[in-house]
Amino acid sequence: MPQRHSKNNNDLAFFTYDEKRKLGYGTQKERLGKDSIKPFDACSLCLKPFIDPLCCQKGHVFCKECILECLLSQKKDIQRKLAAHTGQQKQEKEEEEERLMLQKARELDAFDQQNHGPVPQYNDKNYNRDKNGFHGANSVKATSYEEEALRTMKAFWLPSATPDAPAKVEAPSTSTTCPEGREKIKMKNLFPIHFTEDTSAQKKHKSLDKSFICPSCKVTLTNTLSLVALNTCGHVFCKKCAEKFVAVDKVCVVCDKPCKDRNLVNVEKGGTGFAAHGDNLEAKDFKHLGSGSGLGLVRPAMKT
Repeated sequence: MPQRHSKNNNDLAFFTYDEKRKLGYGTQKERLGKDSIKPFDACSLCLKPFIDPLCCQKGHVFCKECILECLLSQKKDIQRKLAAHTGQQKQEKEEEEERLMLQKARELDAFDQQNHGPVPQYNDKNYNRDKNGFHGANSVKATSYEEEALRTMKAFWLPSATPDAPAKVEAPSTSTTCPEGREKIKMKNLFPIHFTEDTSAQKKHKSLDKSFICPSCKVTLTNTLSLVALNTCGHVFCKKCAEKFVAVDKVCVVCDKPCKDRNLVNVEKGGTGFAAHGDNLEAKDFKHLGSGSGLGLVRPAMKT
């Protein structure tokens, strides 16, 4: 017979800590591995090794084909939203004009009945007359809003006649955004970058994958190094060489093209496997129990 322990005690009216963990209840934490981190030489959209890389002013790297397709789809989406917003404004204007015409027609009809009708209409608050022609204190005077509501009321209990709220289309932004940093971006703000490939015979013999080096110190570029690109010529250096040579001499080490401090762009990357790198490498997800299912239903992850 098993001992009575918190892990074996399952006859309580509430879930114990061990039962919650087994069912996946609560905030689950998991450290991200190497496969979950984007390499520095991968496109931020397709997550594959980039082809003809383009970089924005915030340091996000994309394939040329991927970023062009993304910006084109954004422009098409903006045009579609603008057309929907313009059509909604036109419809609202027509409805407002129609409402004003109906209101004016009602006022003219009321004025005509007041002056030329067989029985005069009274506007006294103490003298009420309903639409059936009865006088007295018990008769109810329906306002124009109530009559309109009664006339246009739909049978809400029938699925085919259920009234629906009109969808309000807001005016969209006309500027395209970076898919990674969400800042405003244009095609003219992107610049091509050039990595120096390691062509040594020893590296060719060891691996068939491409590896890149800093053109100044010849160190192999990895996610452990901070990278800097020049938006004037596109050459990429490690941050130490960029601060030691490029920022001081105001000239590119590879092509001798003049540059300034504002031309240095820090290249964004996925990080490393060490927490000291400064990146958030722990994923959190909250799960709650389904009603009577005994299974954990996933809710959108909470970012911290």
